[in-house]
Amino acid sequence: MGIPVFVFAGLLVHCVFLASIFDIYFTSPLVHGMTPQQTPLPPPGKRLVLFVADGLRADSLYELDSNGTSRAPFLRSILENTGSWGISHTRVPTESRPGHVALIAGFYEDVSAVAKGWKENPVEFDSIFNESKYTWSWGSPDILPMFAKGASGDHVYTFCYTAESEDFGAQDAAKLDTWVFDHVKSFFNSSRSNQTLYSALNEEKVVLFLHLLGIDTNGHAHRPNSREYKENIRKVDEGVKEIASMLENFYGNDGKTAFILTSDHGMTDWGSHGAGHPSETLTPLIAWGAGVNYPQRVASQFFEDNFLKEWKLENLKRLDVNQADIAPLMASLIGVPFPLNSVGTLPLEYLNNSAHFKAESMFTNAVQILEQFKVKMTQKKETTLSFLFTPFKPLSDSEQINLLKKTRLYIQQEKYDEAVSLCKTLINLALEGLSYYHTYDRLFLGLSIAMGFVGWTAYVILVIIKTHTNLTKAAQSHDKESTILLYGFAFVGLIIAFFLLIQTCPWTYYVYCLLPVPVWYAVVKELHVIQDLAAYLLSLPVGQSMGFLLICALGIEILVFSFFYRSTLTIGLLVFAGWPVITQLWVQAKTTALIWILLCMLLGIFPLMPVVGREPNIPLVIATGLLTLLISCSSLSSLCKSKNKYMNNEDLKVQFYQMLSIALSTYVVSSTHDSLQNKQGLPVFNQIISWTTLVSSSVLPLLSPTFLFQRLFSILLSLMSTYLLLSTGYEALFPLVLSGLMFVWINMEQEALQQYGLSLKPKLAVFNFSYATDIMQFRQLHLDDVRRSFFFVFFIVTAFFGTGNIASVNSFDPASVYCFLTVFSPFMMGGLLVLKVVIPFVLVSCAFEAVQVTTQLSSKSLFLIVLVISDIMALHFFFLVKDYGSWLDIGARLLLKC
Repeated sequence: MGIPVFVFAGLLVHCVFLASIFDIYFTSPLVHGMTPQQTPLPPPGKRLVLFVADGLRADSLYELDSNGTSRAPFLRSILENTGSWGISHTRVPTESRPGHVALIAGFYEDVSAVAKGWKENPVEFDSIFNESKYTWSWGSPDILPMFAKGASGDHVYTFCYTAESEDFGAQDAAKLDTWVFDHVKSFFNSSRSNQTLYSALNEEKVVLFLHLLGIDTNGHAHRPNSREYKENIRKVDEGVKEIASMLENFYGNDGKTAFILTSDHGMTDWGSHGAGHPSETLTPLIAWGAGVNYPQRVASQFFEDNFLKEWKLENLKRLDVNQADIAPLMASLIGVPFPLNSVGTLPLEYLNNSAHFKAESMFTNAVQILEQFKVKMTQKKETTLSFLFTPFKPLSDSEQINLLKKTRLYIQQEKYDEAVSLCKTLINLALEGLSYYHTYDRLFLGLSIAMGFVGWTAYVILVIIKTHTNLTKAAQSHDKESTILLYGFAFVGLIIAFFLLIQTCPWTYYVYCLLPVPVWYAVVKELHVIQDLAAYLLSLPVGQSMGFLLICALGIEILVFSFFYRSTLTIGLLVFAGWPVITQLWVQAKTTALIWILLCMLLGIFPLMPVVGREPNIPLVIATGLLTLLISCSSLSSLCKSKNKYMNNEDLKVQFYQMLSIALSTYVVSSTHDSLQNKQGLPVFNQIISWTTLVSSSVLPLLSPTFLFQRLFSILLSLMSTYLLLSTGYEALFPLVLSGLMFVWINMEQEALQQYGLSLKPKLAVFNFSYATDIMQFRQLHLDDVRRSFFFVFFIVTAFFGTGNIASVNSFDPASVYCFLTVFSPFMMGGLLVLKVVIPFVLVSCAFEAVQVTTQLSSKSLFLIVLVISDIMALHFFFLVKDYGSWLDIGARLLLKC
């Protein structure tokens, strides 16, 4: 196989492998074609008001201040005197869009929506808004439009402030909530002179949605324990009180208005959300008004947490729900059909209605979820051969009919408690069945992909042995055997294609199932290489062969383990520190080996530190900038004193410009922090400097000298100027320590090469990248080159996870990008964070390129070894992928395969 064909095949296999992950694990669970289900009895309310305080933690609302008073007195009086309360348990990822979808549509959205920035609907879905007669909503342009676009007809109206208003550096983010309250008041005042609008507002099945973003914005900017966050809660409480009073007056206190206040997600103490910490998943829920139960006094109640005592609410019954349960609650209160895709269970204890109404509502809820199950089962049955189809046995057709008939009979006999119990059983079975059919083909497709990928990895190993080692002999051509082999694999491919065709499978199934055929054909064609490899391994002592394989397996497992436990990287770096001692390099180069040991130990500290963003430390960032300047000055001074003949004035100017860039970056970090602290916003001058530095950092290294260490040092200075602007704490030191270790690594590899007698030690100081490398100087692979490749992969993983800031793009601290922008922009902010993560990766890659060239290896040979290591790791992660959890959980497993 020629190089172009090999590269194309590799890209194809990896693209298919990556696409399969999303196709197998992250397809949308939604189905369409169900019949709307509505409670047949008249509802208690005509209209619903939904307040969603974005980013509001349960404890922040319910807890009392140090003086024993509530920071939300109106809402406190509601839960104590007129309404019901509890905690809404959200699911991860705790982001705004998934949270709102769960609240308003009743299902936990698939992660494919992240590809559209949580702003667009990857799959259309039903919602409370869509089922209402009219919905008016006020709030953020990031949330409201997605429900208006998903609605049928023209009955969902949105009123949004501008995207530029969502500024983390603003003087007071509470103005976002004030804008909402003021516009709602103005809207109702204007309706008195608009008969059409007035009539619409007095219709039944009306929803008013107020999205309040100020708390979330202040939490990100100032942290949830800040004065700004707590003061924003007070303003929201006052605003809710005013809106509730205004609406009661507008509707003449008719008692037909239901109110619900909740949140889409909480927030950590360090101002982030997206993961599964209780501070992120526990949100408040307070309901009052039409159809809602009054407070229930209890002598005692038990929960695993101690919140009731802390909040002084021990004697008021706490009614906890799952976030998706709120959608059926809202539907029941105003009599709209349950959202078609809802998987929530109606929380009956919140309802103040007859037992008959509760039983009928619960039956409607069960039938609505059962409809989804039946559609999902039918879809899967149509694409599977009858003799291969395995139904979900706990909910067979006869069992469905039996449960429905029995429930209806109980309702007719007024045995409402028994009916409700059966409905809950039916709901649980239907949800299990939905999951069963959603993952029906997962094992089959997973094994097909794994077979193809294992074949590809085996083929790459054979290519390495065949073209980059001396282990194989010249093979004789056997045209007849090759033809038979080709026909055999072609026949297998036809059988697979026919099997998929008669099942009317999607076209992607053909790709996943047919890919292993040509891959394994290429492997079997290299049978002589396999035979030569087996003969070589058998000629070695068994202990040596097994020891080598054991060390390789252990090394890869350590890499995989480090994705879940960052401290594993520290253990690995400590082992690396002992490498010179184990291999006797210590005797050969004591000074270099000592520096290597010290830097390995120093770098090993970072994975033990808290994840970036939890403890901002701007003075440390500034100190790092000054330290980088000091190192630069020392380097420049030594070059000038030595009168280096390889440096000219232009080269000195480039380094001076880079030093100036470092100084400006340090100033911008300090100045921006002070400006935001004083609530003066992001200075325009600082913003210009930041973006200019970002652009110039990719250009200046190209103007630097092409000598090895001078070029690498220039790259470090350019990238450090950008990295400083994106740093908020100790991570600013990370690239400096990592680069120091990379410089020493290059020298250590030269020592190792000389120890094995593979080459004379070249002068690294005068090594020039601009000189064309003579291909004849490239040597064959040695066993130690596997160790070099493993070092590279380990350093890459360390670059990603050393400071813990790659695990969740959606959980990062927005303070990291404040030098560039403070107005909320998910793609721009996410892009800058990715750049921050990529910078250490670039430093490691540049060092690896230097190792490859100076050790006289072709880039292809080392790349192939790295590819094999990465592919084996990717295969591990393929079976560890989770389609639930936070981006911390999901992202760690997807990272390698991306």
